Amino acid sequence: MINWFLQKLIGTQNERELKRLRPRVAEINALEPEIQRLSDAQLRERTDALRRKVQEGLRQVEEQAAQEEGQGASGFDEGKGESLMDRRARLRRERRKRVREVLDGALVETFALVREASRRTTRMRHFDVQMIGGMALHEGKISEMATGEGKTLVATLAATLNALTGRGVHVVTVNDYLARRDRMWMGPIYELLGLSVGAIQHDLSDADRKLAYGCDITYGTNNELGFDYLRDNMKYRVEDQVLRGFHYAIVDEVDSILIDEARTPLIISGPAEESTDLYYRLNQLAPRLTKETHFQVDEKAHAVSMTEEGVREAEQLLGVENLYDDIHNNLVHHLTQALTAHHLYQLDVDYMIKDGEIVIVDEFTGRLMPGRRWSDGLHQAIEAKENVRIRQENQTLATVTFQNYFRMYDKLAGMTGTAATEATEFKTIYNLDVVTIPTNRPLIRTNHPDVVYKTEQEKFHGVVEEIAELHQKGQPVLVGTISIE
Repeated sequence: MINWFLQKLIGTQNERELKRLRPRVAEINALEPEIQRLSDAQLRERTDALRRKVQEGLRQVEEQAAQEEGQGASGFDEGKGESLMDRRARLRRERRKRVREVLDGALVETFALVREASRRTTRMRHFDVQMIGGMALHEGKISEMATGEGKTLVATLAATLNALTGRGVHVVTVNDYLARRDRMWMGPIYELLGLSVGAIQHDLSDADRKLAYGCDITYGTNNELGFDYLRDNMKYRVEDQVLRGFHYAIVDEVDSILIDEARTPLIISGPAEESTDLYYRLNQLAPRLTKETHFQVDEKAHAVSMTEEGVREAEQLLGVENLYDDIHNNLVHHLTQALTAHHLYQLDVDYMIKDGEIVIVDEFTGRLMPGRRWSDGLHQAIEAKENVRIRQENQTLATVTFQNYFRMYDKLAGMTGTAATEATEFKTIYNLDVVTIPTNRPLIRTNHPDVVYKTEQEKFHGVVEEIAELHQKGQPVLVGTISIE
């Protein structure tokens, strides 16, 4: 009751956040008549002037930070009663605050310039609510915006403002097509303002990647950025590295990348010495073990574990006295992988056979990932299961998860249509707040509740009946699947 009364009196946290940002929208709108009178060349000159102002402000911030760092190089600050580690953490927070203040001073004019550049090049003028979304992104928050509200256009506001630092901005999309499309679609806005823009694609050479990362704004996928980071860490010379730091990233479909795929490891591997005969041998043994009796399958954890009875049965079938002797360690591991291949990985769902090779299917997009291989002998176990040529096992040379990769950025922001439901995870893991941006016009779309079925067969029957019913009305239907095929 008290919470309800307080919300009515002072509003929810989200309402207070929107109320705080709205006055700046009025300031941007007040500049619009003046900005509209400028020529294209004058727009570029104003942007260049802002860039010089921002970079001079940042130079002063860095000088002040270096001076403060040098003043307390000893282990303990008597005056503040803090350790060297605490002091460094405080100085980092203060430095970030000053950097944001420098950029905040250029926000109103930059947003007005971007809106006008967009109106001239793409024929799209940012709505007021999109300006609020752009401010939330600039502040290192997640803008939750309904589908169709123009998240791609919103990103241009925060990307341009943060690109004025000269340190590079990464706009992260979920696939190569979107990275290429958004660079081509939004590129003219940046280029009119004198900013360079690039896109990272799967087939680019190192030289082309370095050029793309050297741009003020770079579009790329989470996979490509992650793998470029791993490859850079394996380079022998700094000048051969393609990335130039982790200043600011805007992540599209942020819930998918930072929550759903957060702990997905990106792995670069190399060949390891292992006989392929072992995989064929254990592949023949796996079907002779019974589920629940000899092993248990944890669908949620995507893992298989042997029971005591299963260990005894395996020892008898393999003709070994103790499966857990040091000399037989690899047998336990590869037997578990053989069982995993048989019971957790399905043909034409998790992988396909193409040209005599096992090709992984991305579980999030349904796209084929040629050249990618599962590690720790799993790929070889699946090759043995499908009776295709077993290629040499790989050993991990470098690995990182998306969660760890994106936490390296000085500032991180995101966009999605569904973030509020996972606000706690975003705050706990990434220290990201969620701001729900209102729609430009009242939403007339009806969001029906989810329908859950007991079995897959019932689900497909339900889908077919729903499609037939809507088709009778002449209503178009969009069917979303995990596989584009």
